[in-house]
Amino acid sequence: MLVAIVMNRANGGTVNAQNILFTIPGTPFNFRFTTLVWIVAFLIANLFNFELNRRWTFRHGQKAPWLQEFLPFLAVGSAAALAGIFIKIGFTNPTSPFYLPEPWFHENAGLQSREYWAQLFTIVITMPINFLVNKLWTFRHVRNRHAGQKASVG
Repeated sequence: MLVAIVMNRANGGTVNAQNILFTIPGTPFNFRFTTLVWIVAFLIANLFNFELNRRWTFRHGQKAPWLQEFLPFLAVGSAAALAGIFIKIGFTNPTSPFYLPEPWFHENAGLQSREYWAQLFTIVITMPINFLVNKLWTFRHVRNRHAGQKASVG
């Protein structure tokens, strides 16, 4: 959320979140600033969350090398981030059935910013799935496989 706030403020506020950065060739679609915010925020949060999980939540047990754990974590996070892009677009696109409606959601005040609420709702939706898959795959399966390889070598 902090990344979203900083990036939107640097871009003149959430009123500019729907600005088109470029068209997607061969389609009627555009890449908007809001999507860039989601991607940058994901990349920063993914690295931070990986380190936090590796050092605190899953600190016990045999660890695999950093890159062997990070790449699966990044893959899971990227799948969740891709789904998140479409969820966030659904919350911010006026033609979507999930569009966050006025008068409560708008871009005239920070607390009622559709852009910020869409970011927050999308995080809340994607985070538990992301955590569960990473718990079962990245921090259990990858570590167990690494421990098995290490034991067979030793």
